[in-house]
Amino acid sequence: MNTTGLARETIAGLYEGDALALALRDARARTLAIYSLLDLDRARLPCIPTVNPPIWELAHLAWFQEYWCLRYERECDGPVRPSMFENADPLFDSRVIAHDARWELQYEPAKRLRRYMDDTLDATLAALARTPESERYYFALALLHEDMHGEALLMTLQTMSWDFPGISSPAPRSEPRTARDVMFEGGEFAMGTAPGRARFAFDNEKWAHRVRVAPFAISEAPVTAGEFAQFVQDGGYNERSFWSEAGWQWRGLTQAEAPHHWRREHSRWHARHFSEWRELDPAAPMMHVCLHEAQAYCRWAGRRLPTEAEWEYAARNGGRDDVYPWGDDELAGGATDLRFSGPSLAVADAAPPASGVHGLIGGVWEWTSSPFTPYPGFAVDPYREYSQPWFHSHYAMRGGSFATRSRLVHNRFRNFYLPGRNDVFAGFRTCALEAA
Repeated sequence: MNTTGLARETIAGLYEGDALALALRDARARTLAIYSLLDLDRARLPCIPTVNPPIWELAHLAWFQEYWCLRYERECDGPVRPSMFENADPLFDSRVIAHDARWELQYEPAKRLRRYMDDTLDATLAALARTPESERYYFALALLHEDMHGEALLMTLQTMSWDFPGISSPAPRSEPRTARDVMFEGGEFAMGTAPGRARFAFDNEKWAHRVRVAPFAISEAPVTAGEFAQFVQDGGYNERSFWSEAGWQWRGLTQAEAPHHWRREHSRWHARHFSEWRELDPAAPMMHVCLHEAQAYCRWAGRRLPTEAEWEYAARNGGRDDVYPWGDDELAGGATDLRFSGPSLAVADAAPPASGVHGLIGGVWEWTSSPFTPYPGFAVDPYREYSQPWFHSHYAMRGGSFATRSRLVHNRFRNFYLPGRNDVFAGFRTCALEAA
């Protein structure tokens, strides 16, 4: 397998020794733990756009790992050997299997598919042991792909009102704060990831390019559930003037009168967290809102969403070269090692951020006002379907949620969703309309 150049630009020095092997085992153990309460042979989901059949998604993870780590060759830009599972490609390759078709396929029993997961992981670990550290790009890709799907599995549990599995980090922590803004003077900075940095970079992060940010004032914390409840109680969902044209169309189609997973009980708001209804915690970050709802709240509050560049500028403490809002140290403040072993980033801040802007990583994903677009000079990586199909139709999200694996996110990591998605563990923070 030849990945020279691509690998050295992205992960040189990051996954040394046995650390990547441990991370791959850790990711698979968490994947299996998330769906451990399901009878995969009998679990039935409706065919809705935001979820996959559980048995398909688990097998897809094994297929993806096998394809990129064991079968793919860059020279021919494709697989050079068949899968160890008969007919795996027409069953589990998400690039060629339409979403709705995944409910119509005939699958082997869960026990057989679980053996496929075990076999591919064992073979991947054996191949990893033979692979020089500078040539491990696809192993890191498979790891982070599984981490992303782990969060998607939790989103499915939330969507279906299923029980939360017995793993850590059940919700973002609430940290009451007095709402205030942090002022940034603005300036020029290199947005994105520069070549040669010792960590994996997805193609949409590449490469660093000069961006000028005007002075702006951004809230020190995300909008809370209590603050959003005021918008709801003020009739925000029924006031046309707060909504964009696209947002009002979404509102009409969904008939939403309140956020997803909220209901009134005895004059109090409750929010569903997986299978459990809880009285609304007013200090918790707002979660499960789409971009349209975030924009409507901003118009009601006389505020705006940050641009993607403003968000990164704030997370990098005024455009510095920091990896995290608290600096470059993954272990800052006694936090878990963010590369490998942390189950999530439920701690809002591993250490006090230098800028005074809190909760930028690890509470809820944060919508920005920016469409998801390629950076100047964008070149697609071998996994072409990761970014390129979603440019211009999706919007950029930043930060990582309580359910995001810690080794995945950093100040430059970009997430992206359609503006109507409210099943994501996503909230938002706001900016002043004009800098003070």
